[in-house]
Amino acid sequence: MAWIYLVIAGIFEVVWAFYMKQSEGFSKLVPTVITFVTMAISFGLLSISMRSLPLGTAYTIWTGIGAVGAFIVGVLVLGEQANAMRIVAAALIVIGLTMMKLSTPA
Repeated sequence: MAWIYLVIAGIFEVVWAFYMKQSEGFSKLVPTVITFVTMAISFGLLSISMRSLPLGTAYTIWTGIGAVGAFIVGVLVLGEQANAMRIVAAALIVIGLTMMKLSTPA
């Protein structure tokens, strides 16, 4: 169950990162509120997953999901650049996350 909480926490991290961008430096009310609500959910689920997962594993997976997810949302939704080097960098993160998961018991 901890892994499920962790993946959902990572998804909420992507959501709050997107809305933080939309808030334009916290100058827009609705995106700012969404940012803080989804941030609280993300942190809460991360903390629950850390009850049984090692700190290094949980935090690495959480930030990795957020990083790769934000990259994908940036490219697909915000029209950000997706050159070969950025795609390789995201793939390397995914490889690292996979290795972290495979090396962690539970």
